[in-house]
Amino acid sequence: MKTPSKGKKVNKAWLHDHINDPYVKLANREGYRARAAYKLKEIDEALGLIKPGQLVVDLGCTPGAWSQYVRRRLSPSGAAVGELDGTIIGLDLLPMEAIEGVTFIQGDFREAEVLEQLTQALQGRQADVVVSDMAPNLSGIASADAARIEYLVELAIEFAQNHMKPSGALVAKVFHGGSYNAVVQRFKDAFEVVKPFKPKASRDRSSETFLVGLGLRHAQGRG
Repeated sequence: MKTPSKGKKVNKAWLHDHINDPYVKLANREGYRARAAYKLKEIDEALGLIKPGQLVVDLGCTPGAWSQYVRRRLSPSGAAVGELDGTIIGLDLLPMEAIEGVTFIQGDFREAEVLEQLTQALQGRQADVVVSDMAPNLSGIASADAARIEYLVELAIEFAQNHMKPSGALVAKVFHGGSYNAVVQRFKDAFEVVKPFKPKASRDRSSETFLVGLGLRHAQGRG
């Protein structure tokens, strides 16, 4: 008699959790492409980051839930379509189905030419808010994964330092593990105020957390 493989058990458990997940149900009901929208929503509601009239850059935007949330925040009526007061630029390695009013660039954020495309899309303007849900493909080798995570966060911070208003905010996904303390320190070196967030919509078993950096330090001539 064959016993079910561990992989199948894990997949069934994940599927069961996913189907019964209140945030998945809410996302389906409210028209978001992923439950991740509620992670950004919780952070934004706590700190009041995203306001009409802003320029927001969404790094690692596919499938688009964060851009959808931002788009509704920049709409005078909170609508998913129609009038938009502000600018949203999204970037991801993977393709993304179009969202009305969102400029999307497909490419690898680590490549200079892709970064140049993003810079051109800004048209000389500085972002008010940069949000990054970027995450590397994890190998399971702790030291290598820690380095990949740290590198992506480093790139997001550098982008914010070069293309964000001095009073702006960066929201970035990070992971508890080998790189966490180094990443927090890098945030503290770059920003006046650093706040860690573990939104309720982030699954308990997930090691992800989010760091919010407020106000660039180098704007005061430091760093």
